[in-house]
Amino acid sequence: MDRQPGLDTLRAIAIAWVMLFHSYLVGGLGEGFGQLERSGWMGVDLFFVLSGFLIGRQVLASLQRTGSVDFPAFYKRRAIRILPAFFVVLTLYAFWPAWRETQGMQPLWQFPTFTFNLLYDNGDNYAFSHVWSLCVEEQFYLVFPFLALLLSRRSSVRAFVAVCTFMLIGGIALRAGLWWHYIEPIVKAGGRPGLPYLRYLYYPTWSRCDGLLAGVLIAAITVYRPTMMARMHAHAGKILVGGLACLGASIVLFDGARVDFWPCVLGYPLVALSMAMFVTAASGPTRLGRLRIPGAGWLARASYSLYLSHKGVFTLVDTAIGDSLDDHRFVRFAIFAAATLAGGAVLHYAVERPFLSWRDRHAPVGAPTKPGHRFCRSALAREPSTDPLKR
Repeated sequence: MDRQPGLDTLRAIAIAWVMLFHSYLVGGLGEGFGQLERSGWMGVDLFFVLSGFLIGRQVLASLQRTGSVDFPAFYKRRAIRILPAFFVVLTLYAFWPAWRETQGMQPLWQFPTFTFNLLYDNGDNYAFSHVWSLCVEEQFYLVFPFLALLLSRRSSVRAFVAVCTFMLIGGIALRAGLWWHYIEPIVKAGGRPGLPYLRYLYYPTWSRCDGLLAGVLIAAITVYRPTMMARMHAHAGKILVGGLACLGASIVLFDGARVDFWPCVLGYPLVALSMAMFVTAASGPTRLGRLRIPGAGWLARASYSLYLSHKGVFTLVDTAIGDSLDDHRFVRFAIFAAATLAGGAVLHYAVERPFLSWRDRHAPVGAPTKPGHRFCRSALAREPSTDPLKR
């Protein structure tokens, strides 16, 4: 399957925005760019929607065609895609303290088990904290194919809508309860609920399913209601404008108030809705879907390596240049940007890409399917390489 330039554009925007957000660690762009930097965490939610859409489309298409999922092939491809570059960066964090953005780090076993996002309990142990979103996606990969297979055996629009509605409303209710229990007492006492906010509301998978759910919903419409999706693509311009309006409302809602009640409870579904509109507008033969921006394709392909490595590169460069360029903020930022791209490129070409090439050379493309075989070969065995950030 060919790469989709519109989705690559979104992926490139997402990784650039996330790295800009994390540039607060080294001073960022400074005055005049505060709101753009502060809202950069929303790029992760764009990745969640992309992941839900791409993985959802692959799994649901397989179920539609064959009634089954090749689980061994699916998880093998996920492992080869994710683990090599991840373990290289984890090794740097574990054995090279100069690489860490903070000296403190959660127990090492939480990282390869992808449980960091559920167990983060010490504000001083912030090193490699951006792995939380990878944990969310790994847990999604683990559960979603089985859930999709289960629902496919009771293939009903009503059942699917019921599950989606339950997850949406359940997430809202859960975050409200968590906020009242963990955040409100600290806010009332005049404290700063940074650690409880991260541990109970921002990092856990059960609090951050909105983007993944939105992506799966777009995938379900694409696979099972292609006529409806075609009509949506015909109005891609209006959907894009709606997405920009929702994004603007999200930025206003969250700006300076991320730990308040309404942003925590209703803000994440609003962000997911805006990102879902962008993905919908970019997923078909639309203007946005055909948009090619120079460099966006490379950023999209290297986004996973960039995501894993950028904080470590920030830290090394910051140590090297110190405060020598504090009066030249744009020159300083340009140095950080160039070093980050170079570090991501090294990881991408030295580790990530060789493993992907090996995986694709050994993929069982066109393997015969036995009628009635439970784990029959499917479109999953020919999974496209248009994966988002953690792919």
